[in-house]
Amino acid sequence: MAALAAGKRLKSAVCATEIMVIAAPDGDVELECGGAPMTDGEGNTGGSVDANNAEGTALGKRYVSEDGGLELLCVKPGDGSLSAGGEALKVKDAKKLPKTD
Repeated sequence: MAALAAGKRLKSAVCATEIMVIAAPDGDVELECGGAPMTDGEGNTGGSVDANNAEGTALGKRYVSEDGGLELLCVKPGDGSLSAGGEALKVKDAKKLPKTD
């Protein structure tokens, strides 16, 4: 896959998941959803989600790599889970707001 840029939208080839890139590292990144590479063209091509990558994606959640260099926003949920370069992406924790008394 080519280098990613902020604002780029990608679709899963095996489920309904669609994401938008929020932040990406320099260079090429291999994004997968449900165990299959993501595409910037047509969505679901009729394949099935790999059982090892079937945790699903949630609408409006941000997914980040371990080092924080890659951040994706789920704009359409699906059955497949996201990974980059074989590393599973995790849901980004919400920032805690300061207390007001």
